[in-house]
Amino acid sequence: MSTIAPPRKPQIKTELPGPIGRKIVEEDAQWVNPSYPRPSFKLVAERGEGVWVTDVDGNVFLDCNAGVAVCSTGHCHPEVVKAIQDQAARLIHMCGTDFYYRHMPQLAQKLDEIVPVESPTRTHFANSGTEAVETALKLAMHATGREKFIAFFNSFHGRTLGSLSLTSSKIAQRTGFKRQVLDVVHVPYPNVFRHPFTGEQSDAATVSRACLDWIENRLFKTTTPPEEVAGIVVECVQGEGGYVPAPREFLQGLRRICDEHGILLIVDEVQSGMGRTGKMFASEHYDLKPDIITIAKGIGSGLPIGVTVARADLMDWKPGAHASTFGGNPVAIAAALKTIELLERELVANSAEVGAYLQEGLKKLLGKHDCIGDVRGLGMMIGVEFVTDKASMKADADLRDRVETACFERGLILLGCGFNTIRWSPPLILKREHVDVALEIFDDAITASCS
Repeated sequence: MSTIAPPRKPQIKTELPGPIGRKIVEEDAQWVNPSYPRPSFKLVAERGEGVWVTDVDGNVFLDCNAGVAVCSTGHCHPEVVKAIQDQAARLIHMCGTDFYYRHMPQLAQKLDEIVPVESPTRTHFANSGTEAVETALKLAMHATGREKFIAFFNSFHGRTLGSLSLTSSKIAQRTGFKRQVLDVVHVPYPNVFRHPFTGEQSDAATVSRACLDWIENRLFKTTTPPEEVAGIVVECVQGEGGYVPAPREFLQGLRRICDEHGILLIVDEVQSGMGRTGKMFASEHYDLKPDIITIAKGIGSGLPIGVTVARADLMDWKPGAHASTFGGNPVAIAAALKTIELLERELVANSAEVGAYLQEGLKKLLGKHDCIGDVRGLGMMIGVEFVTDKASMKADADLRDRVETACFERGLILLGCGFNTIRWSPPLILKREHVDVALEIFDDAITASCS
């Protein structure tokens, strides 16, 4: 008789949402900002532990979204909780823009050790990803004396007005806000699965050449003089754009272009950083050295913190040029320092190992289901793109949405990204046994949604 316990599985006890959850959703509809881009399914979270989330009605879900790639160490990791509690009992706030905390140089020094930016660096502390991007934009303008930026179609860099000028993943994010605040031109991003110029499947070298050529021989020679460009802002793996990794040739080409024209290379690692891709930063997969890097989401294990790290020679602006009342909050930094410790100890390696196992399982489903067109990604940042069929490879957004909802109804939390892709961004503590459960649910949800 086997003594091995069966793997834990989600437990759905009520209709979704349950009676308590429905009441909260109704109250939310009355009192809360309606612009939040929530999916069709309704999760009203109450507790989190590791990779498990319990809603207000007692339903238990396997979380493979991690609060949109934020809860890198899992929900309520005991070491992170203790670090937060200890710091909160000592000092919560004093305003790091006017006074000093030991925590700020402590985290900045640690970031200097781990970021792919050339040392020595300096760090600005913010409260979110979009704030980190705003800082990078201001810094690039200040350091270069230039005003123009280049960003990419299907990118996401935030929704505040400066970063919104870069963002181009969905029309809803821009509708109603008139002209861009900043002078930003968007160019094609090299998607191997869907060549940005032909829509056909291609290879890394071909799409890289096409996109780099567009910048150098079309953009620079017609509308955007390179000597007026302050920065090129890029995601090594597009997040909201569909979890699309860039080819190595392309990112190295951007580095060359920036070096040749005195342009700053700004790499947005808000979603791809902090172990998400199986390395501490996605840039490391490409041996890419940004001039400025933006970090948020996974760095604080759920606490609001964003950072902008730049070469020290760039961040030489004077007092008052840029600051934040809450930036560098001691409690948030305590969470970040503990998060980095856990990532270095074991979770970056786990992201690579278990992420590969997850991607292998998803590729088996790619072979099984005619409606899966592509499986791609790095570490635990994996996208599954849905199509009507493999013959046409026509994008199927409605099917993606049905699969997303069917997963939720079976107790698996996933979210879409891009036009027709489901993202897998689980906590980096995910184990193989969790992957097996998740893949079984995902497989069943696809079968049910395609019938």
